[in-house]
Amino acid sequence: MVGAPAVADVPDIRAAMLIHHGALDTRLVGAYPDYAAAMVTSDITHEGHIYPDSVHGFFNDATPARYNQATAEEAWTRTIAWFNRYMREAA
Repeated sequence: MVGAPAVADVPDIRAAMLIHHGALDTRLVGAYPDYAAAMVTSDITHEGHIYPDSVHGFFNDATPARYNQATAEEAWTRTIAWFNRYMREAA
């Protein structure tokens, strides 16, 4: 896939969405406000975080040039809380 999916597809989402973007990934960060607005309009449960000083792939510790430990730890904590809230409740 090149670029983000079409905003027009957002109403088809059927799951709670957690979004993590590195602020230096300007392509995705630039597209995010339209996605967030479409999720609000479509009443999709969502939460988005944009992490300063982080690039695309900031969570991948196998790529030291991109890895941001502080951001990765914060995103991981938020991800676990998200799964506990939306996945455990659904089970």
